[in-house]
Amino acid sequence: MKSRKSAASCSGALIILAVFSISGSLLAQGSSDWKAPPTAANRPNPVAGNANATALGQKLYVANCMSCHGPAGKGDGPGGAALEKKPADLGARIKAGETDGALFWKITEGRSPMVSWRGSLTETQRWELVNYIKTFAGK
Repeated sequence: MKSRKSAASCSGALIILAVFSISGSLLAQGSSDWKAPPTAANRPNPVAGNANATALGQKLYVANCMSCHGPAGKGDGPGGAALEKKPADLGARIKAGETDGALFWKITEGRSPMVSWRGSLTETQRWELVNYIKTFAGK
C-alpha cells in the first residue's frame, strides 16, 4: 500500500514538473517576440517625411543608439557585442513591416537590455529617431 502511494505522489510530481517545464518554454517563446500593442503600432508619425526631423533623428541616433545598434543599424555596434541579447537589426525590422508607431513605442518603453528613452528624450525627439531609423530599410 505504501509503495502505491509513493508511486502516485512521484508520478504527480513528474506531471507538475512537466507542466511547469512546458509553461516555461512557452513563456520564453512568447517573450522573444516583442510586439507593440495595436493602439501604439497604429499611431501616426507626426513628423513623417520631414527631412529636418530625419536629420535631427540622425544626430540623436549617433549620440544614443549607434553604440549598440551600429552605424547602419544592423545590431553590430561595439556596445552591443557584450550584451547577452543582440540588439535588433533595425533595417530588417523596417523591411518586415514594423510601423512608425511600433518603433516609437519600443523606443519609449524599452526592453532589457535596451533602456526606455521616455525620460531622456522628448516625444518629438523619439519621433525624429523613428524617421532616421526608417532610413535603414534601404541599407
